[in-house]
Amino acid sequence: MSEFEQTEEQIKTKRHRREKKNYLLHTGLFLITFFTTTIAGAQWITGTPGPYELEFLIEGLPYSLSILFIITCHEFGHFFAAKYHRVKVTLPYYIPFPPIPFFINFGTMGAVIRTKSPVPSKKAMFDIGVAGPIAGFFACLIILIYGFTNVPGIDYILRIHPDYLSPEYGKDGLNLIFGDTILFSFFKMIFVSPGQFFPPMSEIYHYPYLCVGWFGLFITAMNMIPIGQLDGGHISYTMFGGQTHFKIAVICFSILFVLGITGIVEASLELNLGIGWSGWLFWALILYFIIRIEHPPIHDDSKLDNKRMILGYFSFFILLISFSPNPFLLTMPG
Repeated sequence: MSEFEQTEEQIKTKRHRREKKNYLLHTGLFLITFFTTTIAGAQWITGTPGPYELEFLIEGLPYSLSILFIITCHEFGHFFAAKYHRVKVTLPYYIPFPPIPFFINFGTMGAVIRTKSPVPSKKAMFDIGVAGPIAGFFACLIILIYGFTNVPGIDYILRIHPDYLSPEYGKDGLNLIFGDTILFSFFKMIFVSPGQFFPPMSEIYHYPYLCVGWFGLFITAMNMIPIGQLDGGHISYTMFGGQTHFKIAVICFSILFVLGITGIVEASLELNLGIGWSGWLFWALILYFIIRIEHPPIHDDSKLDNKRMILGYFSFFILLISFSPNPFLLTMPG
């Protein structure tokens, strides 16, 4: 064997070992995320922190399987669009999050894929950016429609909260209320019959498919905000160009900042008006200091075709019907 053939064989061996390590990392992160979301789901559904016994964990499976389904659809939307344009990308890195009891978290911070080669054109950037949220949105629709059409009767919530029908229920502690969205309200209008029991937004988290569907809309809206290198930023930049995108991004950042400040003031004064949320300020600061407001330039002056422009406007319609100005509201006792 020649020296060249030996070197080539060594390169192939190193590449094979590196790919094997990567597969193990992706698989390991997925399994850990499956575990953390199962625990988080059981905590949300039962309203208790444990114990981590088999029966308790089984309660969390509908939640974890649903949330991983939505996350996977979103990330593989990006993945296959990148492959279509011959952009090298990694498999999804699932991000677990410790399911801390009595702390608002969903057992995961989502997932990311990483590009390993430049995106060659605006068309490719648009396709990669839009494929994820649209795939994730349709996954949310599947989960939500199933959840709305299979809401258990009132006996289900009574097993969790035996005093649910008592006039004193909810007056002695903090109440967590999920913020409504246009799509969630629309589904209530078409799927919930008059007189049919449907849980209030303060109890939605006990219902795994409604909870995960709501959370999927929340994450989709966060990603679709047209700022920087968020999915919405990629779409906005490729649709409207750098200057217009930057103006849109500044306006959206300002709205988030104001909603965040409003949320802090409202919580401090215990107004419970449901106008803002302090988390939007935290997200705005992440966007400003880490993700950045402005999108990196792509040296391609071509314009998107009409089909892509329509798809882009549809993606921003998804943002509109999925966004909640106050996704989480904590009401004080009394």
